[in-house]
Amino acid sequence: MNNKFNKLTLAAAVSAAVFASQAHAGGYQVNEQSVSGQGYGHAGRSSNVHDATIVYGNPAGMSFLDRAQVTVGGTYLNVNTDIDNVQATRTIDPGAAVGAPTGSQVPFGGIPGTNNGDMVPGTLVPFAFYAQPVTDRLAFGFGVYAPFGSKTEYENDFQGRYFGDYTEVKVISAQPTVSYRLNDQWAVGAGVTYNKVDGELRRQVPGPTNSLTYDSAGDIDSRVEGDDEAWGYNLGVIYQPVPETTFGLTYRSKVDYTLDGTFVARDPAGNVVSADNSASLKLTTPETVNFSLTQQMTDRLKLMFGASWVRWSHFDEIRVTGGQIPNITDEQQNYSNAWAFATGGEYQLTPALALRAGVTLDYTPTNDQDRSVRIPSDDRRIFSIGAGWSPTPDMTLDFAYSYLTERSTSLEQERNDLLTQYAPGQYIGGATYSADYKNEAHGFGAQLTYRF
Repeated sequence: MNNKFNKLTLAAAVSAAVFASQAHAGGYQVNEQSVSGQGYGHAGRSSNVHDATIVYGNPAGMSFLDRAQVTVGGTYLNVNTDIDNVQATRTIDPGAAVGAPTGSQVPFGGIPGTNNGDMVPGTLVPFAFYAQPVTDRLAFGFGVYAPFGSKTEYENDFQGRYFGDYTEVKVISAQPTVSYRLNDQWAVGAGVTYNKVDGELRRQVPGPTNSLTYDSAGDIDSRVEGDDEAWGYNLGVIYQPVPETTFGLTYRSKVDYTLDGTFVARDPAGNVVSADNSASLKLTTPETVNFSLTQQMTDRLKLMFGASWVRWSHFDEIRVTGGQIPNITDEQQNYSNAWAFATGGEYQLTPALALRAGVTLDYTPTNDQDRSVRIPSDDRRIFSIGAGWSPTPDMTLDFAYSYLTERSTSLEQERNDLLTQYAPGQYIGGATYSADYKNEAHGFGAQLTYRF
C-alpha cells in the first residue's frame, strides 16, 4: 500500500484519542474519585469535608480534618447500549471501473455486519488518598486517581467499523497537595498533578480482497499506540461564614500532552501493510471549575448543591503529524463548554449509619453534526444512593449505587476516502453509517476510610 493509505488510517486512529469515554462522563472526564461523594451525586464535591477524598474534591478542605486518614476504593461501571435503525452502505466513485475517478460517490450496496451495542466493557475505576494534619492550620495530602479515560470495543463485525471500532485511553494522576486554614472561616489549598496518558486506537479499512463486498474477513486492521507525561495544578478555597454553612470552589488546570507513538496496519493474515514509528498528536485535557454548597439543616440532615463547568472548547480540530506524514488535519470536532449540576443530601440515621441520595444533570459537549460511533453520547441524568457505616470511630465503610440514563441520540457519518483495488493510490471508495443510540450505565462503588 502507498503513503495515502498510511495517512488515512493513522489520522483516523489517532484522532479518536480525544473523544474516548463518552459512556462514562460528559466529554471523556471521569468523576469516580469518591464513593462517599457518589452517594449524593457529588453535589458537595468542593464543600463537604467527609474523608481523605477531599484531596481531590477541594484541597482547602484538608485543613478541616481533625486527624490523619487514608481512603481507598473504586467504582465498577457497567454500560449498556441499544443501537437501532441502522443504515450502513458502501459507496464508490462511478468512474472507478474505467480508471477515471470523478471525485463523487454513489451507493454501491450495504455493508455486512452487526450492531450488538456492547462496546464498553465493564471497568473498575480505583483511587487512593491520604490526608495528614501537620498543625492546627496546615495539612498535607496525596492522591492517585483517574481523571480522564475509558475503553470502547465494538465487535469484530460491527457495521460502523470503518469509522472506529476500538479506543482505549487512560489518564492516571498523582497529586501532592497542601492546605492552610487562614482563620475559622477561610481555608485555601493548592496541589500539583503529575499525569500520564496512554492510548490504543483502532479502525478497520477495506482491503484488496473485499474492496467490493466490504465483508469484515478481508479488512485491514489499523491501529496506533501512544503515551505522554505532563504536569498540571489545582487550587481550592473554602468559606464557612457559620459552622452550618460551607461554600467551596475548586479550579483544576488544563494539561497539555503530545502523544508520541507507533502506527501499524496489518492484513487478515497478520502481515504488516504499512507502519510509522513517529506518530504524534497534541492533546489538551480541559480545565474545570467546581462550586458547591453544603448546608447542615439539623443535627442529622445535611443538604448539598454543586455546579461544574468544563472548558471543552479546546477541542475544535485534531491535527496529526509524523515522520512520513508532514501534516494532517482530521475532521472538525467543535466541542462546546459544558455544565453539570447536582443536588443531594445525607441523613445520619444512627451514630454509625449515614444514608445518602443525589441527582446529577450532565450536559454533553458534543453536537449533532460531529457525533460519531466513537462518541454516541448526549445529555444525561444520574440518580445515586449510598450509605456510610462507621463500626468504630476510626473506620468508615462507604457504598454507593448510581444509575445513568442518557437521552436517545442519532448519528450520521460518511467517508469518501477508502481505498479500493481499482486504482491503487486513489480514494475512490467510501462508506456511510447512521444509527440511533440509547445509553445507560450502572455504577457500583465501595471505599474504606481509616483514621489514625
